[in-house]
Amino acid sequence: MESKNNTFKSKVIDVSKNNVLLRKIIRKLMDIKRKTAMKIHTIGIKIDDKTIFFSSFQGREYACSPKSIYEYMISTDKYKDYKYIWSFKEPEKYSFLTKNKNTKVVKQRSKEFEQGLAKSKYWIVNSILDVYIKPKKNQVYVQCWHGTPLKKLGCDLKNTVNAMNSEEEIHKRYIQEAKRFNFFISPSKFATEKFTSAWNLKMLGKESCFIEEGYPRNDFLYNFKTEDVIKVKEKLNIPSGKKVILYAPTWRDNQHNSNMGYTYKTEVNFDLLKDKLQNDYIILFRAHYLVANSFDFEKYKGFIYDVSRVDDINDLYIISDMLITDYSSVFFDYANLKRPIVFYMYDFEEYRDELRGFYIDIKELPGKITKTETELIEAIDNTKEFIYDEKYRKFNEKFNYLDDGQAAKRVVEKLIKC
Repeated sequence: MESKNNTFKSKVIDVSKNNVLLRKIIRKLMDIKRKTAMKIHTIGIKIDDKTIFFSSFQGREYACSPKSIYEYMISTDKYKDYKYIWSFKEPEKYSFLTKNKNTKVVKQRSKEFEQGLAKSKYWIVNSILDVYIKPKKNQVYVQCWHGTPLKKLGCDLKNTVNAMNSEEEIHKRYIQEAKRFNFFISPSKFATEKFTSAWNLKMLGKESCFIEEGYPRNDFLYNFKTEDVIKVKEKLNIPSGKKVILYAPTWRDNQHNSNMGYTYKTEVNFDLLKDKLQNDYIILFRAHYLVANSFDFEKYKGFIYDVSRVDDINDLYIISDMLITDYSSVFFDYANLKRPIVFYMYDFEEYRDELRGFYIDIKELPGKITKTETELIEAIDNTKEFIYDEKYRKFNEKFNYLDDGQAAKRVVEKLIKC
């Protein structure tokens, strides 16, 4: 039965990809259905001023700024009488959170999920919630987002190619989201400016919604200890004696499979990388959280480790000697560690001109830009002579100047007056 349902669902998705009107109708009907169910499920539920709802990456992970804010609060006596609700797609994986007696774990999109939202005074999330969910006037919706943007977002996208949404639909979704949130966490003046534009906040009169205090998600990068590095390496069975490369590419808007969702095709010659690098390096491969397909690295066992299902990328940052990425925002965060960064932009022109475009001149990036495997290998080799130079320092002064390990504390103190 489940197989038949999945087949029917994939066929509907296939048709809706090419029929905007049908897609809008289907989405509208689903919105009405879910909104009606939520109203029924939450009848009589009153808001508790000391209950907080958390979700990270639409329930996929225990990570990012919601995690940092939560862990700060449960470690601080001032908030010991608060209650916390976490939502996950697979709640059984996160039952360990209930060791804190004030924490409850619920399943994403379940009745308990909707009741948790209805009860919570504060909603702290890092991605866009489903359209049918709307906070009441006396609830506080905090949009943490999940990175300083290099690639353009939302209302700033023009003439873009997306497998599942037209430009008009993307703009509408971001504006709908902007109407819902009360606060938006920003790590810098630059990010505030771009988020304002991407969510069209000037038009909505919400330019003052920002809490510009640094990214709570980056607190760990200032507070971790040597024991944390050892613990993560042991958990992932990472061998000692070799340098660790974290390869974390972003997703492509035009790569989508109706059965799975967004996919990613690894445009890297891993045979060549293994031949040239295996004596000195291992690679941790980290797919974007939206990417649904799995990767078979069996032939590269001992050289490539698929860490796409590790919840918190901070664990991967601290054990890595170097980062390789393309257009992902991960490099903004990783730059706090002042370690080597290499950019592998094999599809640069297509990504710039057809998919997204960029907010900054790539000349500002704190690392070598490569477009071929040969250039990539050479750039990796050159990191042996790495120094934290003036260009890298200026990058951090522009984009990461507020990150200091105390952002979660500042954000919570601005949000909650005890």
